Parts: sequence; C-alpha cells; structure tokens
Amino acid sequence: MKKDLGQTAPAAPQAKAAITRRGALAAAAVTPFVLTAKNKAVTLGTGSHVYQAQHDWAKLPASIQPGYTHGVVQDSQKRILVHNRSKDAVLVFDEKGKFIKSWGERFAKGAHGMQISKEGSDEFLYFSDPEMHEVSKYTLDGKEVFTLGVPTDSGLYPDPTKYKPTNTAVASNGDFYVADGYGLSFIHVYNKKGEYLKSWGGRGAEPGKMASPHGIWIDDRTSNPYVLVADRANVRLQKFTLAGEHIGFVTDELRYPCHFDVRGKELLIPDLHGRVTIFDANDKLITHLGDYPDIWKQKGYPNIPHDQRHPGQFVSPHDACWDYKGNIYVVEWLSDGRITKLKRA
Repeated sequence: MKKDLGQTAPAAPQAKAAITRRGALAAAAVTPFVLTAKNKAVTLGTGSHVYQAQHDWAKLPASIQPGYTHGVVQDSQKRILVHNRSKDAVLVFDEKGKFIKSWGERFAKGAHGMQISKEGSDEFLYFSDPEMHEVSKYTLDGKEVFTLGVPTDSGLYPDPTKYKPTNTAVASNGDFYVADGYGLSFIHVYNKKGEYLKSWGGRGAEPGKMASPHGIWIDDRTSNPYVLVADRANVRLQKFTLAGEHIGFVTDELRYPCHFDVRGKELLIPDLHGRVTIFDANDKLITHLGDYPDIWKQKGYPNIPHDQRHPGQFVSPHDACWDYKGNIYVVEWLSDGRITKLKRA
C-alpha cells in the first residue's frame, strides 16, 4: 500500500489572502473565464432543466495548474473530486469551489477514468490509467488498496501495451467492469477482490462489438441492472446484461459520448464534441447543454485559442456528474483544464 497526501489548503488567514491574490493573477493568465461584465454566468437548458454556467467555480491556489481534466465525482461529504493530468492529479473542493487538498502525483501522465464506489460506510475511488496500463483502487485520502495490471488471464494481450483502460464501473455485489477504451475494445470483469472473471467484446461495429468503449456504467434505473457502455467511436450507447450479453443500442442525439452519471431516472452524458446531454428514463432527449456546433472540426481542437472558448459553450466535455442538489459539474479535455459548475436554477 502507498500513501500520497499531496497538497492541502493553507490554514493561516495571511496565507489564504496571498494565495487568493496569486490565484486571481494566475487565473487571469491561463483562463478567459474571469468575472467581467462580458463573462457573467450564462443560462443554459430548457423547462425544468435550467442552469447557470459558472466557469470560474473552482478556486485553485496559484501553485496548482491542472492539466487535461478527465474525471469528476462527488463523495458523501459533498466534496467534488476532479481527476486531471498534473502532479496534483486528484483535486478536492468543497461544494462552493474552495480548494481543500490534492494528491495523486503517480497519475500525472495517465490520469483518465475515476469512479467512486460506496462499500458499507466507506467510499473508494477506482482509477483507469491507459498510460500505465492498469486499474487501481484507492481510499478517498489517497491510500492504495490494490493495483491491477494487464488482464493476462484473458489471453487477449500478447502485446501488453495494447491494454489501455479508460473507465471502470462497480456493481452492487462489488464486481467491477473495466472498459479497455483506448486499447482492444474489450470489457473485463473482476470480483471485488480484484480476481479476474471474464471478458467480452472486441473491436467492431456489430452488436456486442465496440470501437473505443470509453465510458461504462452499471445502470440500475430499471429492476434489472445492466452494463451501459459509451461506445464512442461507433457514436452509440450499447447495453449488456451483467453477464455480457448484448441487449440493445441507443443511437439518437449523440455525437461522441464519453461517460455517464445517473440521478433518479435521468442519464447524464458528457459528449466530447461540444455539449452535455440529459436523457429521460426511456433514453429519450430531455435537453442538450452548452452546445458548441462543429467545435471538434476547428483547427487545433480541443486546445483552441482562448478567445474561441465562449461562456456557456463547451469545447470537449470528458466527464460530468450531478451533485445531491441537482447541480452538474463538467470537466473538459483541454490542456489547461476546465471545471464548470452548472448551477440549477
């Protein structure tokens, strides 16, 4: 086991004031979304799903500059955790955006999928790292529980560098499902002890096959939970039984789906090609949020110039989650990171 406590927020008022001043200067230098008359909160959505986009929600000290922001979850303490490619790979905020601490330097080069799971009174984070070819389980304070490398028992990886997991989903019995989204497009299943059970899928477009199964979720909105996969390069969602049998597709209103979150009967989908989508219980469109049409076709995407990152429009949503109040947090695939709170009106 390893411990990585990283940085914590300073306690002294003088230090806090200094960090606030330095943070304001740093934010002005690296991000266009400062509070000016031009960039005040923008209202998004329709009907009962109306939000204010707060691109300046996260208050970071000047010593921390996030890289590509890849994952976001909320824990039972109502803290927001953001996974990003930097030495401060796990950033922890309170619900008002105040920085609490950071840890996770070992993920600096490969920070990607981060999923939270509750086990009794405890919570854990599952990390999927395509650069280190591994999946790991940690406590919320950065203590390693276990790390799993290439699933050699599957017999699918004579070249171990082809294993590039992108996200993990955890079932109610503790089994967890790993999506090899940047590798050979298989789903691998383990029990709660981390023992290999089975694999299915592989690259293709026919039912049961996938092309970049980038996100994965145990969807329990029905009486029979199933595995929901963001089959990204095929521009669809694919449904499987927990045993791996293909049971259906969702193909409408998608561009390049990345991952999921569920609140009640509604499904939240960050779409890498410039918007966030909410589906109802029947996987029908409720609304698109922050739509930026054709942004992925622009030169240099996703790292377009700051003057093309407009308030209220997303460039490259990579993950999103709801909080307990129904607000949404969106993190984007941008080299300098972007964390947006969509405050529910």
